[in-house]
Amino acid sequence: MNTETDSSVLNSEARSSWDTDVLIVGSGAAGLRAALAASESADVTLITKTTLKESNTLYAQGGIAVAMNVDDTIDLHVEDTCSAGCGLCDIGAVETMVSEGIPRVTELLDWGANFDWEGTLPRFTQEAAHSRRRIVHKGDATGRETTDVLVQRVLNTERIRVLSDAFAIDLLTDAELAQEKDGTTCYGVTTIVADELVCLYAKATILATGGLGRLYPCTSNPEVATGDGFAAAWRAGCEMIDMEFVQFHPTTLYLDGAPSFLISEAVRGEGGRLINIRGERFMEKYHEKGELAPRDVVSRAIQNEMYLTGFPCVYLDVTHKSADFIQERFPTISDTTKHYGLDINIDLIPVRPGAHFMMGGIRTNTDTETNLKGLYACGEVACTGVHGANRLASNSLLECLVFGVRAGNNAASYATSQTSEPPPKILIPSPQEKTSGLDENLISATKDAIRETLWENVGIERDGEGLEQTLNDLEEIGAVTGLSHSLPTYLQTTDVALCETLNMLNVAWIITQAALARTESRGGHYRADFPDQDDVDWLRRIIMSRDNDPEIVEL
Repeated sequence: MNTETDSSVLNSEARSSWDTDVLIVGSGAAGLRAALAASESADVTLITKTTLKESNTLYAQGGIAVAMNVDDTIDLHVEDTCSAGCGLCDIGAVETMVSEGIPRVTELLDWGANFDWEGTLPRFTQEAAHSRRRIVHKGDATGRETTDVLVQRVLNTERIRVLSDAFAIDLLTDAELAQEKDGTTCYGVTTIVADELVCLYAKATILATGGLGRLYPCTSNPEVATGDGFAAAWRAGCEMIDMEFVQFHPTTLYLDGAPSFLISEAVRGEGGRLINIRGERFMEKYHEKGELAPRDVVSRAIQNEMYLTGFPCVYLDVTHKSADFIQERFPTISDTTKHYGLDINIDLIPVRPGAHFMMGGIRTNTDTETNLKGLYACGEVACTGVHGANRLASNSLLECLVFGVRAGNNAASYATSQTSEPPPKILIPSPQEKTSGLDENLISATKDAIRETLWENVGIERDGEGLEQTLNDLEEIGAVTGLSHSLPTYLQTTDVALCETLNMLNVAWIITQAALARTESRGGHYRADFPDQDDVDWLRRIIMSRDNDPEIVEL
C-alpha cells in the first residue's frame, strides 16, 4: 500500500537523475484522477499544499452532471453547457467532456462511490440552467464521497508516491538556458518542503492546483485556494485565457460567527425559494426561470435586492419541505447551519453571493497540453473552453474526471518518450532575506487589501473606472511590499504566506487586465458601463501572457 512520503527523501542538491516520471501538483479530483491514469504506465509523484484530501473537490455539494438519465442525451447536455457559456464554449471540448463523462462516472460508481440511488439508476436531481434532471449526488456531500473513493485508490496504487505539505512555488523551465530553441520546456517545480527549498525534477508535470476564490473576502473556497497554480504558470510563460470570467455562487451562508459556507445550487433545484428582507420572492422579475436562472443572473439579482432593501443579505426558504426530506437530501447543510444555531426546517437561511469558480485559466487543448513542453494542466486551473463565460452547475467535477484522465495518460506517454539522461541543471537562487523577511502582519494586511479592491471593483459588477482603480491599487500594494507582477520567475523564499501573497497579487492583476479589455457584459463578466452582450465584436477570447499585452483572438 502506498503511503505519504517523508520529506527527508528529497534533496535539492545537483541531480544525477529524475525524481519521477510524472509529477502532479494538486490533490483534488483532477489531480487524483490524473495520478491514477498516469500510474498505469509511469511512476508518479503527487504533491499537495496541505493534506491529501484538502481541495475544492472536498467541499463540492451539488453533484456531478452526467447525461445518464433515461430522458437525457449527450446533445442536450452539450446544448445546456453551451447555452450557459454564453457563446464562448469550445464545442469540441464540451462534446469531449460530456461524452467521456459517462464512462468516468460509471467508473467512479464501479470503484465504490456510494451515490444516492432510485431503483436501478442513480437518483438525479435538478440544478439551475439544466433542461433535465442529470445531477448524480451523495446527499449534499458528493465532493467528499468522490474524494474518499479517489484518495483510497491512490493510496492503494504502488506507483504513486504522495508528498503532503509541499508548496509548489514555481515551474522549473529551460527558458533562461537556451538562446535559440523550439519553445520552453518544463522540468518540474521548485517546492517548499519542511522549510527548505526543494527542486522536484520530472519528465512531465501536471498542474491540478484548483481555484482562486480566496482572492475575494466572501467565497465558498477553502483557505488553500489562493490561485497558486495560475500564478506559477503565468510567471513561467504559460498563456492564460478567459481570466475575466469569475463565477460567483449566488448562495453562501451569511451568518455571524459562521464561515462563508456554500448553500448548494441543489437547494434551489429541489424547490428552495429566494426572498428578500421584506418577505418578497423576487427572482421572477429578473429571469423567466426564476431561482433556476444561470448563476450570474441570480448573483446579480441578489446583489440588486440587497441594494434596493439596504440589507446585507437575502434569504433562502426551504421551510415548505419536510424535515425528513431536508435531512436526507441536505444533511451537511442542515448539520452545519444547526451548529451555528439555525434550524433550516423552520428558519430562513441568510445568503449572499461569494466567489466560487474560475472559468478561465491556463490555456490548454483537449489533450491538456499547454504552450510549455512537458507541462499539462487539468481541473479548475486549466481552461479548455468547456465553460465559456459561465460554468453550468455541476460540470466542474465532470471536467476534473474527464480531463484528469486525459492529462494523466498524455503526461505518462510524453514521459516515457523522453530520454533517461539526467535533467538539465537549472540553477535556483538560495532564499534571500529581502523577500522572506516581510512582517506577518504586513502579509495579512496585504492579502486583505487585495481582497478588498477585487471585491469592490472586480466582483459581480465592474466598470472601467473601478478596474483602473484596482490596477493602481495593486501597483501601490506591490510598491509597499516589494512584490509585483514583474518579479523574476523564481521567487527566492521559503515563506509560504509570502508566496501566496505574490500569487494573489499576480492573479488579481491578470483578472483585472482581462476584465478591462473586455468592453461588454457576458456570463460571469458584467460591465456596468458596457451592460449589453456584444456578439458582433466580442465573440472572442482574451489571452494573457507575462511579457505581452492582452491578445484578443477569434473563437
